[in-house]
Amino acid sequence: MADELLSIGIDIGTSTTQVIFSRLSIENTSGYFSVPQIRIVDKQVIYKGEVHSTPLKTRTMIDADAVALLVEGEFKRAGFTPRDTRTGAVIITGETARKDNAALVLERLSGFAGDFVVSTAGPDLESIIAGKGSGARQYSEDHSCVAANIDIGGGTSNLVVFDRGETVCAGCLDIGGRLIRVSRDLYVDYVSESVRRIARWKGISIAEGERTSTETLERICGAMNEVLEQTFGLRPQEGILREVQTPGSSIFSAAAPVDAYFFSGGVADAIYGDPGELFRYGDIGMLLGAVVKDGRLAGGGRLVRPDETIHATVVGAGTYTTTISGSTITYTKNLFPMKNVPVLRLSGEEQDACFAGRSEVLEERMRWAGRQNDSEQLVLAMKGRPNPGYAELKRLAEVLVKAADAVYRPETPLLIIVECDMAKALGQAAYHAGHGSREVVALDSIRVGDNDYVDMGRPLMGGLVVPVVVKTLVFG
Repeated sequence: MADELLSIGIDIGTSTTQVIFSRLSIENTSGYFSVPQIRIVDKQVIYKGEVHSTPLKTRTMIDADAVALLVEGEFKRAGFTPRDTRTGAVIITGETARKDNAALVLERLSGFAGDFVVSTAGPDLESIIAGKGSGARQYSEDHSCVAANIDIGGGTSNLVVFDRGETVCAGCLDIGGRLIRVSRDLYVDYVSESVRRIARWKGISIAEGERTSTETLERICGAMNEVLEQTFGLRPQEGILREVQTPGSSIFSAAAPVDAYFFSGGVADAIYGDPGELFRYGDIGMLLGAVVKDGRLAGGGRLVRPDETIHATVVGAGTYTTTISGSTITYTKNLFPMKNVPVLRLSGEEQDACFAGRSEVLEERMRWAGRQNDSEQLVLAMKGRPNPGYAELKRLAEVLVKAADAVYRPETPLLIIVECDMAKALGQAAYHAGHGSREVVALDSIRVGDNDYVDMGRPLMGGLVVPVVVKTLVFG
């Protein structure tokens, strides 16, 4: 039977903040004797707050007290009290995606929900979130196809490709609708560095304080669109592509042909509808959307209207509590409790590479996840293998330890979750492979997804069992 809960989602970006309340139905969809698996079987957004300007103390530091007042006001407008909510999730993106901001926000919001997950999202993770929120990931899974989402906001374009529901690649470019700001009579108030590079690439003259023309701005937007088309192989790639890559983003390469293109973000309104008066917002956003609409990405009959064109936002967090017995765990030191540890789930290919003794792929994924979450530790999750032989178990343990040594500080524990019944042996093998220099926690018989979060409580019954809470962020 589904467990129903009221959850709150808060999306804090560089420019805007929004609060959403949702009613979630959570269910363990596995059979009685199977590995527990949480599923959000139903979600209903019951209140969507207005879009606020993000309260900032500096360009990159959130005013956590002002955020708390903002959230308090939205509770009142929605007709709820903090006692009504059991869970909450906060996503912090853009230039404010820093762990010191996350700590401040978590501290100030702790009284508003039973349990908050506060996550910072780097540019790649923000791209994946946008693709989930637009419906591109679900469309890719439902239609067994390759779907791309391009989220064009004020300062960046977040790019992601899904193949049958799985993330293939994600990245971000400094291309957006607020990178040139103009007055109504087309005097230029602001030009970003990435626009300067694009203008030089095309030999276009534009400068702050000078008057420009619609034709010049249209040429710059056309050049921006060409860069986007290069990323998807619709034009030959040029050096400008690397020049406008967002710091912290991965190199984006869409190898497979895309079957369906989705657009989200503020600029998407001009792609799916009438842009209206082009400069009514004092920027090039509507003009950029109109240019993209007439380009190769939106043409060819592959354009799909998303579920939501505004930037995807978190609507809450579903939680599932389970208890792992001592026969299926290893922990070399009582490090508990641990809260809100992000999960990095390995794909089948990545797991096979680890079993084969190759650590490079895992090291790269761990570094990527650390950059995107701004987190000092992760839970490494994988399916595992039933009844693995001693040699392959030893190779896997050695790879996990080698990757941890390459990425983590010595005092950071190695946290492992596997679905198959092998955690006790794997954890012990990993501890010995590291010669006891790194603490290890290994759990099994539980299924977690990529970008889930895990709480591990204090051991009970003399250390025989560990309570575990799995938290799944829900997007809409």
